[in-house]
Amino acid sequence: MIRFGLLGKNIAYSFSKGYFTKKFKTEGYPFSYENFDLKDISDFPTLIQNNVNIGGFNVTIPYKEEILPYLNKIDKKAKKIGAVNTITVAYDGKLKGYNTDYYGFKKSIKPYLKSHHKSALILGTGGASKAIVYVLKKMKIDYDHVSRSKKPEAKFTYDSLTEDDIKHYKIIVNCTPVGTHPNVNICPDIPYDGVTKAHLLYDLIYNPEETKFMRLGRLQGAQTCNGLKMLEFQAEKAWSIWNSTL
Repeated sequence: MIRFGLLGKNIAYSFSKGYFTKKFKTEGYPFSYENFDLKDISDFPTLIQNNVNIGGFNVTIPYKEEILPYLNKIDKKAKKIGAVNTITVAYDGKLKGYNTDYYGFKKSIKPYLKSHHKSALILGTGGASKAIVYVLKKMKIDYDHVSRSKKPEAKFTYDSLTEDDIKHYKIIVNCTPVGTHPNVNICPDIPYDGVTKAHLLYDLIYNPEETKFMRLGRLQGAQTCNGLKMLEFQAEKAWSIWNSTL
């Protein structure tokens, strides 16, 4: 039996296992899907050596960037993005990395975009944010990052953000895990009073269905969207990549 799985850390909550297990059963594929919870990315070569019949992996936080040195080849888009969330394993054991997050984000945010959505504020600078940057560039939407500490790629730190800053960026995308179940009573520390009816607050988190970040935006009249559709779209894109190599 060909096996697929998710690489990540503390991933018992994972969307991918349930999604692909159901898909394989419903569509009659004799495949399995499992979680590969790694304490450190350096455990990855051992995992590969000790597991046979692996057809591919999904990759989640915190390994979307850390996995890169372990791959034999990286798809052009993934190389430009600088992060990988999908891997194929060839019959000779060669590993190739792809990024399907950009596809999922682009397809899921498009229905919400309006003519005044010209600039975006990205919360976080990790691997998850890189696909978001790629899409915004393609859509010609200006963007800036917010980080917990001063970084070259971040224009703002959370303690430097003002309400006027928030008012300027009509799209705010949460690329951090802050607010994920079970820590549902926390949210990114931004001045929500600056959020207006013209805003779109997009959270890559899908569990809970409405995060505190989204709820505070909704109470200000903003449009909100969680990451479930993005995950579904990127998962189907990953499947099309795996399926083409089987």
